[in-house]
Amino acid sequence: MVTRERPTLEAVARRAGVSRATVSRVVNGSTSVAASIREAVTRAVDELGYVPNQAARSLVTQRTESIALILPETANRVFSDDLFFPAIIRGVGVELEAADKQLVLMMAGSARSHGRVERYAVAGHVDGVMFASMHGADPLPGTLAGLGIPVICSGRPLSRTESGGADVPYVDVDHFGGVCAAVRHLVTAGRRRIATIAGPQDMVAGIDRLAGYRATLDEAGLAQHVAVGDFTRESGIQAMRTLLAAEPGLDAVFAASDMMAHGALLALKEAGRRVPSDVAVIGFDDFEISRYSDPPLTTVRQPITDMGRTMARQMLGLINGEQGLPDAVVLPTELVVRGSA
Repeated sequence: MVTRERPTLEAVARRAGVSRATVSRVVNGSTSVAASIREAVTRAVDELGYVPNQAARSLVTQRTESIALILPETANRVFSDDLFFPAIIRGVGVELEAADKQLVLMMAGSARSHGRVERYAVAGHVDGVMFASMHGADPLPGTLAGLGIPVICSGRPLSRTESGGADVPYVDVDHFGGVCAAVRHLVTAGRRRIATIAGPQDMVAGIDRLAGYRATLDEAGLAQHVAVGDFTRESGIQAMRTLLAAEPGLDAVFAASDMMAHGALLALKEAGRRVPSDVAVIGFDDFEISRYSDPPLTTVRQPITDMGRTMARQMLGLINGEQGLPDAVVLPTELVVRGSA
């Protein structure tokens, strides 16, 4: 079998009638080469099928052309039926593909894997690091940023909330405002025993959504009924059972994720409660499956894919040294009214 030799810089230079150094400058994106020469080199690259040696190119540019997306979750959680993860990955992937960058997906659901991620980034294998679905006051984003690595988070870092110590830019959505709109919708509809299935209280999304519920019920002078889940359907089922046992007269529930809202619908059906005539239900996410639940789910739409795209664009700006990039981008949410409330 005849093996075709890989075209070299020298072969491109001969075809284009220029020096090897000129070809190297063009391939590595230099703007100091005349347009006519750049066109000749580009034509020779296409004709020969030349593919740059990434290792050699990185030595010149000090870039890997790769960006990491870190999900501090287990593989079982990431590859579950929760549509948050594919949506955020899709958004990031679209922008990086358009910029000809490689996405490196890493899961870090344990202290050991956090160490592996830190070593990988510090060793220079990626040009920047993005985080999504963070739990607790995770020190890793601030640590990497302190070492000069471009870092951006999807969701406000909890450490910033607590102490202001982590100077890491982020992209988030208006959790608080979205929940206030949802709970006011229930109050306006005449619901008076309104419960919530809150999200994890070690995540900013869970904290802010519970705060929105509490603020709105305080404003309305209504009692609060709280159970905490972990954004999964099973936790929604268990939380709804707990709420009904503690307060059988509940007439509405706001669940801090669509998955937990679906669990609540199952538990209410199990208990013989009709939705929405007995109990109104609102979720948060607006996953596509919410349109097909029984009844279709009223929910707060958050633009997850847009959040991923915005995060990736911000990261590309950081890597390229753009000035004036905002430290925080907060995207709007929207109440989508369907049959469940």
